[in-house]
Amino acid sequence: MSQVLDELVTLLALERIEVNLFRGQSQDLGWGTVYGGQVLGQALSAAVQTVPEDRHVHSLHGYFLRAGAVDRPIVYEVDRIRDGKSFTTRRVVAIQNGKAIFNLAASFQIVEPGFEHQDVMPAAAAPETVPTEQERAAQYAEQLPEFLRAQALAQRPFEMRPLEPVSNPLTPEAREPARMFWLKATGSLPDDPALHRYLLAYASDFAFLTTAMLPHAVTWLTRGMQVASLDHTMWFHQDVRVDDWLLHVVDSPAAHGGRGLVRGRVFARDGRLVASTAQEGLMRRRERVSD
Repeated sequence: MSQVLDELVTLLALERIEVNLFRGQSQDLGWGTVYGGQVLGQALSAAVQTVPEDRHVHSLHGYFLRAGAVDRPIVYEVDRIRDGKSFTTRRVVAIQNGKAIFNLAASFQIVEPGFEHQDVMPAAAAPETVPTEQERAAQYAEQLPEFLRAQALAQRPFEMRPLEPVSNPLTPEAREPARMFWLKATGSLPDDPALHRYLLAYASDFAFLTTAMLPHAVTWLTRGMQVASLDHTMWFHQDVRVDDWLLHVVDSPAAHGGRGLVRGRVFARDGRLVASTAQEGLMRRRERVSD
Protein backbone atom coordinates (compact mmCIF):
# COMPACT_ATOMS: atom_id res chain seq x y z
CA MET A 1 0.00 0.00 0.00
CA SER A 2 1.39 3.44 -0.92
CA GLN A 3 1.98 5.99 1.83
CA VAL A 4 -0.76 8.35 0.56
CA LEU A 5 -3.25 5.45 0.38
CA ASP A 6 -2.28 4.30 3.88
CA GLU A 7 -2.83 7.86 5.13
CA LEU A 8 -6.27 7.95 3.48
CA VAL A 9 -7.34 4.62 5.02
CA THR A 10 -6.29 5.95 8.43
CA LEU A 11 -8.11 9.23 7.77
CA LEU A 12 -11.37 7.42 6.97
CA ALA A 13 -11.15 5.05 9.96
CA LEU A 14 -12.14 7.87 12.40
CA GLU A 15 -11.75 8.13 16.17
CA ARG A 16 -14.74 7.01 18.25
CA ILE A 17 -15.34 9.58 21.01
CA GLU A 18 -18.76 8.34 22.19
CA VAL A 19 -21.29 5.65 21.25
CA ASN A 20 -22.61 7.58 18.24
CA LEU A 21 -19.92 10.26 17.93
CA PHE A 22 -16.78 10.06 15.79
CA ARG A 23 -13.98 12.50 15.01
CA GLY A 24 -12.00 12.76 11.79
CA GLN A 25 -9.03 14.81 10.63
CA SER A 26 -8.66 16.37 7.19
CA GLN A 27 -6.31 16.29 4.24
CA ASP A 28 -5.23 19.53 2.60
CA LEU A 29 -5.28 18.83 -1.13
CA GLY A 30 -4.31 22.41 -1.94
CA TRP A 31 -7.81 23.76 -2.52
CA GLY A 32 -8.07 25.64 0.79
CA THR A 33 -11.18 23.70 1.87
CA VAL A 34 -11.98 20.06 2.66
CA TYR A 35 -12.42 17.84 -0.42
CA GLY A 36 -16.07 16.77 -0.62
CA GLY A 37 -15.22 13.11 -1.16
CA GLN A 38 -13.36 13.07 2.16
CA VAL A 39 -16.42 14.21 4.14
CA LEU A 40 -18.60 11.78 2.19
CA GLY A 41 -16.26 8.86 2.89
CA GLN A 42 -15.83 9.73 6.56
CA ALA A 43 -19.58 10.14 7.10
CA LEU A 44 -20.20 6.73 5.52
CA SER A 45 -17.42 5.26 7.68
CA ALA A 46 -19.13 6.65 10.80
CA ALA A 47 -22.46 5.10 9.75
CA VAL A 48 -20.84 1.74 8.95
CA GLN A 49 -19.39 1.53 12.47
CA THR A 50 -22.93 1.54 13.96
CA VAL A 51 -24.34 -1.18 11.66
CA PRO A 52 -24.06 -5.01 11.98
CA GLU A 53 -21.30 -6.48 9.79
CA ASP A 54 -23.76 -8.59 7.77
CA ARG A 55 -25.40 -5.43 6.33
CA HIS A 56 -23.78 -3.45 3.54
CA VAL A 57 -24.58 0.04 2.33
CA HIS A 58 -26.68 -0.05 -0.84
CA SER A 59 -27.54 3.65 -1.14
CA LEU A 60 -26.54 7.02 0.24
CA HIS A 61 -27.55 10.62 -0.30
CA GLY A 62 -25.52 13.51 1.07
CA TYR A 63 -25.91 17.30 1.07
CA PHE A 64 -22.91 19.62 1.23
CA LEU A 65 -24.01 22.49 3.46
CA ARG A 66 -20.86 24.51 4.19
CA ALA A 67 -17.21 24.44 3.18
CA GLY A 68 -15.04 22.56 5.68
CA ALA A 69 -11.78 23.93 7.10
CA VAL A 70 -8.75 21.69 6.57
CA ASP A 71 -7.02 22.78 9.79
CA ARG A 72 -9.74 21.61 12.20
CA PRO A 73 -11.23 18.19 13.00
CA ILE A 74 -14.76 17.23 11.94
CA VAL A 75 -17.18 15.55 14.36
CA TYR A 76 -19.66 13.02 12.93
CA GLU A 77 -22.89 12.43 14.84
CA VAL A 78 -24.80 9.27 13.90
CA ASP A 79 -28.56 8.94 14.35
CA ARG A 80 -29.66 5.28 14.42
CA ILE A 81 -32.97 5.91 12.71
CA ARG A 82 -34.09 2.34 12.08
CA ASP A 83 -32.94 -1.26 12.46
CA GLY A 84 -35.28 -3.56 10.55
CA LYS A 85 -35.19 -7.25 9.62
CA SER A 86 -33.63 -6.59 6.22
CA PHE A 87 -32.70 -2.91 6.15
CA THR A 88 -30.92 -0.50 8.47
CA THR A 89 -31.06 3.29 8.09
CA ARG A 90 -28.61 5.85 9.44
CA ARG A 91 -28.39 9.63 9.38
CA VAL A 92 -25.02 11.32 9.88
CA VAL A 93 -24.33 15.02 10.46
CA ALA A 94 -20.78 16.32 10.05
CA ILE A 95 -20.10 19.22 12.43
CA GLN A 96 -17.28 21.74 12.46
CA ASN A 97 -17.07 24.88 14.61
CA GLY A 98 -20.52 24.06 16.01
CA LYS A 99 -22.20 24.10 12.59
CA ALA A 100 -23.35 21.32 10.26
CA ILE A 101 -21.23 21.20 7.11
CA PHE A 102 -22.61 17.95 5.64
CA ASN A 103 -25.65 15.71 6.06
CA LEU A 104 -25.81 12.05 4.99
CA ALA A 105 -28.63 9.51 4.81
CA ALA A 106 -27.53 5.91 4.18
CA SER A 107 -29.40 2.62 3.89
CA PHE A 108 -27.91 -0.83 4.55
CA GLN A 109 -29.28 -4.25 3.57
CA ILE A 110 -28.58 -7.89 4.32
CA VAL A 111 -27.34 -10.01 1.40
CA GLU A 112 -30.27 -11.62 -0.40
CA PRO A 113 -31.00 -13.08 -3.88
CA GLY A 114 -33.21 -11.34 -6.45
CA PHE A 115 -33.81 -10.50 -10.11
CA GLU A 116 -30.75 -9.28 -12.00
CA HIS A 117 -30.05 -7.12 -15.06
CA GLN A 118 -27.62 -4.30 -15.84
CA ASP A 119 -26.34 -1.91 -18.51
CA VAL A 120 -23.58 -3.19 -20.75
CA MET A 121 -20.17 -1.70 -20.04
CA PRO A 122 -19.13 0.59 -22.93
CA ALA A 123 -16.01 -0.19 -24.93
CA ALA A 124 -12.91 1.42 -23.43
CA ALA A 125 -9.17 1.19 -24.01
CA ALA A 126 -7.37 -0.98 -21.44
CA PRO A 127 -6.21 1.12 -18.47
CA GLU A 128 -2.58 0.10 -18.97
CA THR A 129 -2.62 1.85 -22.37
CA VAL A 130 -4.04 5.14 -21.05
CA PRO A 131 -1.82 7.93 -19.61
CA THR A 132 -2.29 8.86 -15.96
CA GLU A 133 -3.61 12.28 -14.95
CA GLN A 134 -0.11 13.27 -13.86
CA GLU A 135 1.36 12.25 -17.24
CA ARG A 136 -1.30 14.29 -19.03
CA ALA A 137 -0.81 17.28 -16.72
CA ALA A 138 2.93 17.23 -17.38
CA GLN A 139 2.18 18.34 -20.96
CA TYR A 140 0.92 21.76 -19.80
CA ALA A 141 2.28 21.93 -16.24
CA GLU A 142 4.67 24.80 -17.01
CA GLN A 143 1.66 27.00 -17.85
CA LEU A 144 0.05 26.45 -14.44
CA PRO A 145 0.64 28.58 -11.33
CA GLU A 146 3.19 26.95 -9.03
CA PHE A 147 0.69 25.76 -6.39
CA LEU A 148 -1.53 24.18 -9.08
CA ARG A 149 1.47 22.59 -10.79
CA ALA A 150 2.46 20.83 -7.58
CA GLN A 151 -1.13 19.67 -7.04
CA ALA A 152 -1.50 18.39 -10.61
CA LEU A 153 1.70 16.34 -10.43
CA ALA A 154 1.40 15.12 -6.82
CA GLN A 155 1.03 11.46 -5.87
CA ARG A 156 -2.54 10.52 -4.92
CA PRO A 157 -4.23 7.59 -3.17
CA PHE A 158 -6.08 6.79 -6.41
CA GLU A 159 -4.60 6.47 -9.87
CA MET A 160 -6.84 8.19 -12.44
CA ARG A 161 -6.61 7.56 -16.18
CA PRO A 162 -9.08 9.71 -18.22
CA LEU A 163 -9.89 8.44 -21.72
CA GLU A 164 -10.77 11.79 -23.31
CA PRO A 165 -8.19 13.81 -25.28
CA VAL A 166 -5.64 15.83 -23.31
CA SER A 167 -6.85 19.39 -22.69
CA ASN A 168 -5.41 22.37 -20.85
CA PRO A 169 -7.79 23.52 -18.06
CA LEU A 170 -6.61 27.09 -18.61
CA THR A 171 -7.74 27.08 -22.27
CA PRO A 172 -10.78 24.74 -22.42
CA GLU A 173 -12.70 24.01 -25.60
CA ALA A 174 -16.44 23.25 -25.74
CA ARG A 175 -17.30 19.58 -26.18
CA GLU A 176 -19.91 16.96 -25.35
CA PRO A 177 -20.61 16.61 -21.58
CA ALA A 178 -19.46 13.01 -21.31
CA ARG A 179 -16.31 11.42 -19.88
CA MET A 180 -14.87 8.03 -19.00
CA PHE A 181 -11.93 7.37 -16.73
CA TRP A 182 -10.29 4.39 -15.10
CA LEU A 183 -9.51 4.58 -11.40
CA LYS A 184 -7.75 2.31 -8.94
CA ALA A 185 -6.26 2.58 -5.46
CA THR A 186 -2.47 2.80 -5.50
CA GLY A 187 -1.94 -0.37 -3.50
CA SER A 188 -3.53 -3.58 -2.25
CA LEU A 189 -6.23 -3.32 0.43
CA PRO A 190 -7.68 -5.71 3.05
CA ASP A 191 -10.72 -7.87 2.21
CA ASP A 192 -13.13 -5.53 3.98
CA PRO A 193 -16.26 -4.77 1.87
CA ALA A 194 -17.11 -1.68 3.93
CA LEU A 195 -13.62 -0.22 3.41
CA HIS A 196 -13.86 -0.61 -0.37
CA ARG A 197 -17.28 1.04 -0.45
CA TYR A 198 -16.36 4.15 1.48
CA LEU A 199 -13.11 4.43 -0.47
CA LEU A 200 -15.18 4.34 -3.66
CA ALA A 201 -17.42 7.05 -2.16
CA TYR A 202 -14.27 9.12 -1.58
CA ALA A 203 -13.02 8.62 -5.14
CA SER A 204 -16.40 9.13 -6.83
CA ASP A 205 -16.23 12.91 -6.33
CA PHE A 206 -13.07 13.33 -8.41
CA ALA A 207 -13.53 14.87 -11.89
CA PHE A 208 -17.32 14.58 -11.59
CA LEU A 209 -19.00 17.99 -11.63
CA THR A 210 -16.42 19.26 -14.11
CA THR A 211 -18.20 17.15 -16.75
CA ALA A 212 -21.20 19.53 -16.66
CA MET A 213 -18.92 22.44 -17.61
CA LEU A 214 -17.55 20.83 -20.77
CA PRO A 215 -20.17 22.21 -23.26
CA HIS A 216 -19.56 25.75 -22.01
CA ALA A 217 -15.78 25.85 -22.48
CA VAL A 218 -15.12 26.70 -18.82
CA THR A 219 -13.39 24.95 -15.93
CA TRP A 220 -13.14 25.65 -12.20
CA LEU A 221 -10.01 27.65 -13.06
CA THR A 222 -11.89 29.99 -15.42
CA ARG A 223 -11.97 33.53 -14.07
CA GLY A 224 -15.24 34.32 -12.29
CA MET A 225 -16.34 30.68 -11.91
CA GLN A 226 -17.85 29.56 -8.59
CA VAL A 227 -18.01 25.76 -8.48
CA ALA A 228 -19.18 23.60 -5.55
CA SER A 229 -20.89 20.25 -4.99
CA LEU A 230 -24.43 20.59 -3.63
CA ASP A 231 -25.38 16.95 -3.16
CA HIS A 232 -24.07 13.50 -3.96
CA THR A 233 -25.90 10.20 -4.38
CA MET A 234 -24.62 6.64 -4.77
CA TRP A 235 -26.19 3.23 -5.20
CA PHE A 236 -24.03 0.15 -4.64
CA HIS A 237 -25.25 -2.80 -6.74
CA GLN A 238 -22.58 -5.44 -6.19
CA ASP A 239 -19.40 -6.10 -4.24
CA VAL A 240 -16.58 -3.86 -5.38
CA ARG A 241 -12.81 -3.73 -4.96
CA VAL A 242 -11.15 -0.36 -5.42
CA ASP A 243 -7.67 -1.94 -5.65
CA ASP A 244 -8.62 -3.30 -9.07
CA TRP A 245 -9.46 -1.14 -12.09
CA LEU A 246 -12.90 0.49 -12.19
CA LEU A 247 -14.37 2.45 -15.11
CA HIS A 248 -16.45 5.52 -14.17
CA VAL A 249 -18.69 6.49 -17.11
CA VAL A 250 -20.04 10.01 -16.59
CA ASP A 251 -22.43 12.31 -18.45
CA SER A 252 -24.34 15.52 -17.73
CA PRO A 253 -27.95 15.55 -19.01
CA ALA A 254 -28.80 19.10 -17.94
CA ALA A 255 -27.61 22.42 -16.55
CA HIS A 256 -29.95 25.22 -15.51
CA GLY A 257 -30.32 27.94 -12.90
CA GLY A 258 -26.63 28.00 -12.00
CA ARG A 259 -26.63 24.24 -11.33
CA GLY A 260 -25.33 21.28 -13.30
CA LEU A 261 -26.47 17.66 -12.99
CA VAL A 262 -24.03 14.79 -13.47
CA ARG A 263 -24.65 11.05 -13.37
CA GLY A 264 -22.30 8.12 -13.57
CA ARG A 265 -21.98 4.35 -13.74
CA VAL A 266 -19.06 2.47 -12.20
CA PHE A 267 -18.06 -0.79 -13.88
CA ALA A 268 -15.59 -3.40 -12.68
CA ARG A 269 -13.04 -4.43 -15.28
CA ASP A 270 -14.95 -7.69 -15.85
CA GLY A 271 -18.02 -5.71 -16.99
CA ARG A 272 -20.11 -5.84 -13.80
CA LEU A 273 -22.01 -2.66 -12.97
CA VAL A 274 -20.99 -2.24 -9.33
CA ALA A 275 -22.33 1.26 -8.51
CA SER A 276 -24.26 4.23 -9.87
CA THR A 277 -23.54 7.86 -8.98
CA ALA A 278 -25.22 11.25 -9.32
CA GLN A 279 -24.43 14.78 -8.25
CA GLU A 280 -25.83 18.27 -8.65
CA GLY A 281 -23.44 21.15 -8.24
CA LEU A 282 -23.21 24.90 -8.36
CA MET A 283 -21.58 26.23 -11.53
CA ARG A 284 -22.06 29.95 -11.41
CA ARG A 285 -20.14 32.46 -13.48
CA ARG A 286 -19.98 35.87 -11.87
CA GLU A 287 -19.77 39.06 -13.89
CA ARG A 288 -16.25 39.85 -14.97
CA VAL A 289 -14.42 42.38 -12.83
CA SER A 290 -12.57 45.06 -14.79
CA ASP A 291 -8.78 45.10 -14.39
